[in-house]
Amino acid sequence: MDNVKIYTATVSSKYQVVIPRAARERLGLKPGQKVVFIPMGNTLRLVVVPPVEDARGMFPGIDTDVGREEEDETR
Repeated sequence: MDNVKIYTATVSSKYQVVIPRAARERLGLKPGQKVVFIPMGNTLRLVVVPPVEDARGMFPGIDTDVGREEEDETR
């Protein structure tokens, strides 16, 4: 397991949380980047959503030729 570090933040009166600088830097977060919050029991997981451009080449060798249904081909 890599070096686990715990970061703390305070929920504001508007229910906003600032992600600590060290955590942002470690995850490489940039302004405008999307994250997802996943509740799990008494915890809340924050997952960074990678940009869609990062998916390019994710599955090398996959067949990208998508055939159409017969009904669509006759139109």
